[in-house]
Amino acid sequence: MNAMTEMQPVLVFTDNAANKVSQLIEEEGNADLKLRVFVSGGGCSGFQYGFTFDEVMNEDDTAMVKNGVTLLIDPMSYQYLVGAEIDYQEGLEGAQFVIKNPNATSTCGCGSSFSA
Repeated sequence: MNAMTEMQPVLVFTDNAANKVSQLIEEEGNADLKLRVFVSGGGCSGFQYGFTFDEVMNEDDTAMVKNGVTLLIDPMSYQYLVGAEIDYQEGLEGAQFVIKNPNATSTCGCGSSFSA
């Protein structure tokens, strides 16, 4: 008898982050909003993380649901985000979403720029 193996999630979307996104969506008053996380060129180390709200889920997006919040990742960004952790932290620098990415070979001081 083969044991079913549970698929590991693409990335870790912490409760803190999901709860903050849920709160922001509630403030916007639009239950259709989803959080899109993406990677784009142009950071000081080559790539930069970005977040935006999106109502539309594209055919090729990967979707993750946590605490009722849907997180969308496009195929290009997916390859850079596998194994990463998205968290929401409040500290001395203020409140912000933080991505901890074990695949990044180097990062810059802002924490949102990296090279793979």
